[in-house]
Amino acid sequence: MAILPLALAAAAVVAQAPASPKLTPVFTVRVEIAAPVEQGEIDGGRRRFIPITGGTITGPRLSGTVLPGGGDWQTIYPGGFTRVEARYFLKADDGTVIGIFNPGVRVASQDVTDRIARGERVDSSAYYFRSSPVFDPPPGKHQWLRDKTFVARGIRMPDHVLIEIFAVE
Repeated sequence: MAILPLALAAAAVVAQAPASPKLTPVFTVRVEIAAPVEQGEIDGGRRRFIPITGGTITGPRLSGTVLPGGGDWQTIYPGGFTRVEARYFLKADDGTVIGIFNPGVRVASQDVTDRIARGERVDSSAYYFRSSPVFDPPPGKHQWLRDKTFVARGIRMPDHVLIEIFAVE
């Protein structure tokens, strides 16, 4: 019965868990922010805009600055779920201007969400803040930013946000 060994081999392949993707740290963005502009309650959530005033980029794959302008559009829902959408520009040390669109979510207890919204310092272990940045570099040296998928972890501080960016390999 030659079929039995083939069936056992196929079952062994199916039983193996798929390999998880590897995350490689590429850089951290420190985004300096201004006071939020409150829009009010719309469609069940508190809408606000956080202006971006500048910042820095440091890491093994990219260094530079965050250009002033752009911002983070947030909708904070009852219960501690916040949807974020940030758009701004990075300027690499070589002068290349790179667009970034960074949608994500922040999930926390209502108390932690309220503390963050008031600008208080909250330990990052008290909330989940993840995003999926997409970059728009011009052709050339920084094309690798367009050629990969990225995930990020956000750390909210009273006057800035740290965005730790990882390439999904």
